[in-house]
Amino acid sequence: MTVGASPDAGTGTLGLSRVSVRLPRGTEPVDRVLERAGRGPFERRMFRRFHGLRDSPTLAPDERMEDLLVGAGRDALAGRGADVVLYAHSHVVQEFANRPGFAGRLCAALGVPGAEFYGISHLHCVSVLRAVEIARRYHARAGARPGDRVLVLGGDQGSYDDTARIIPNVTVGGDAAAAVVVHSSHGDADGHGSPRYRYLSGAALRDQRFHRALRMTQDEQARYAKACLDHVATVLGEAAGRAGLGVADLDWIMPDLTNAVFWRNVCRETGVGRDRVPLDLLPVRGHNYGIDALSVLQHADATGRLRPGDRCALVALGHGAYFQVVVVEVMGG
Repeated sequence: MTVGASPDAGTGTLGLSRVSVRLPRGTEPVDRVLERAGRGPFERRMFRRFHGLRDSPTLAPDERMEDLLVGAGRDALAGRGADVVLYAHSHVVQEFANRPGFAGRLCAALGVPGAEFYGISHLHCVSVLRAVEIARRYHARAGARPGDRVLVLGGDQGSYDDTARIIPNVTVGGDAAAAVVVHSSHGDADGHGSPRYRYLSGAALRDQRFHRALRMTQDEQARYAKACLDHVATVLGEAAGRAGLGVADLDWIMPDLTNAVFWRNVCRETGVGRDRVPLDLLPVRGHNYGIDALSVLQHADATGRLRPGDRCALVALGHGAYFQVVVVEVMGG
């Protein structure tokens, strides 16, 4: 098992823009996805009654994942540029599900044709928050400039294949995209673009015992379920500590929206109150791979729940087994 921190975490030198989320026009009942895949009535009832999963966003026949990514990215950029674009995705299939010329076409549509473009994958649902950490490292490089901007894009087309969309007894993935710009916490070089969130710290963990992911045996899956609870508690504590906080000092835990049972167990394990872990998006959006925590952050902000000074821990976990937490502070405005 390996635990990692972000160099220079907690310096407060970086900010994040408001998060932009794009959903497709279509929605599909989780029960229908499970039934189509041949799942039995017991598992389907469990997803509905206990896991709290009801609907999953699904691309309409005339929609493309690329269009959702462009919409989210353009909104996050707000008419400004970016030096680097990081596209984070959970399924490796996204690399060939998109038409040839994807990277250049996406940058052109975003209005940043000269930006460097990189894909971040092989980390499953941790990929988007890891991309935020990679953006932070870009800003910490030698020769970094105050006006540097990194656009982090995330999103997977889960409906591309029902087999990959379903994690047995755990969750069902849907189609959605999110974007956020990582830049100076003092705004851009011309004084504009003050961030909505200040980066405080980050921490990551990997447990190599569970590298078989969906190929794990039933015994491995049982041990993995228990390990996930322990590791989320550990990485939350590590990230909070690097921000000079305790877990009890965090105002919000913005969760990976796998299912309600898991987060009830996390609250019991950590002592975090359930009211600090917003799950109201779970029945209407379900799990959307690596963008979940950003989606919950955006929703909490848009519905007026966040206040300046609130400290929010964004949490992601994925098969492999990967864990990532990023702690941000809500700024004024």
